[in-house]
Amino acid sequence: MAKKAHVSETPATAWLKAQGVAFTEHPYDYLEHGGAQHSAQVLGLDPFAVIKTLIMQDEAAHPLAVLMHGNRTVSTKNLARQIGAKSVEPCKPEVANRHSGYLVGGTSPFALKRRMPVWVEATVLALPAIWINGGRRGYLVGLHPAVLSGPLGAQPVQCALAE
Repeated sequence: MAKKAHVSETPATAWLKAQGVAFTEHPYDYLEHGGAQHSAQVLGLDPFAVIKTLIMQDEAAHPLAVLMHGNRTVSTKNLARQIGAKSVEPCKPEVANRHSGYLVGGTSPFALKRRMPVWVEATVLALPAIWINGGRRGYLVGLHPAVLSGPLGAQPVQCALAE
C-alpha cells in the first residue's frame, strides 16, 4: 500500500494554518504505546527533537499540557514546584482525551478542546526545528519551536529527567 503524502486536515493543522505557521507533514505507521521514540525511529528523527504532548492535572484536577522531549520524562515534582501547584500527575487516558479533544497517542498542543495552560521544557525552545503531533495518531508536523512560545503561548519550565 502506498504511503499517504498528505493527511487530511485536523483541528491542529487548521489552527497552524490560521496562525500562518509554516509546517511540514510527516505521517508514519502508528504503534500502540510506541510513543515519541517509535515515531522518531521510523521517521529517522532525533527523539530529543520529537516533542510529546502530555495532558496532566494539578491537585484540584485542573488540566494542563506539558511539552517534553521524546526521550525525556517529566519530573512532576519539579513541574509542580515551578508552576505553583501542590502536585501534578498524568491524567488517565479517557480524561486526557476529554480535556484535549484528541486521542492519547495523537494529542497535539494546538487547538486543544479545553483551555488550559501549556508548559514547555525550556530546552525545546532552543532547538532549530521540532516535530510534534499534528492531531492524530501516526502524524507529526515539523515546525520551528518559536510557535510554542509565540502563538501557542507555552510557558518555559525546567522539569526534564533523562530516560
